[in-house]
Amino acid sequence: MIYRTLADVVLVIHLAFAIFAGIGGLLVLRWRRLAWVHVPCAVWGALIMFAGWICPLTPLENGLRQRGGQAGYEGGFIEHYVVSVLYPRGLTRGLQFGIGAGVVVINAAVYGPMIARARRRRRQELDARAGVTDGARQ
Repeated sequence: MIYRTLADVVLVIHLAFAIFAGIGGLLVLRWRRLAWVHVPCAVWGALIMFAGWICPLTPLENGLRQRGGQAGYEGGFIEHYVVSVLYPRGLTRGLQFGIGAGVVVINAAVYGPMIARARRRRRQELDARAGVTDGARQ
């Protein structure tokens, strides 16, 4: 019983991580310091997809399920839980690459404008300290 419960906990953590890696940049819009946690998670999530690796949480969950008397599953977390619902034919390498690209695009759409605003703000602060006006900047 405890192994099944632990496997379910790993499943929930895995799902939360996958969602956070994919769209957690939206939370960064509200809480900027969260970027220090989100960026490595997003990079890891995209790398897993691009490289075709299986996340280490998948074998952990499978091992716990097997110890709890349940059957494990083949393939990765996305293929088993997400793709099996959305795409019943299974996870193809192209689809996996597309998911990784989606993670990159979504996060680039969030971080790109945020970084541009921060650079503008920093430049304005430096100009203000140096006494430079907009007309004097070339």
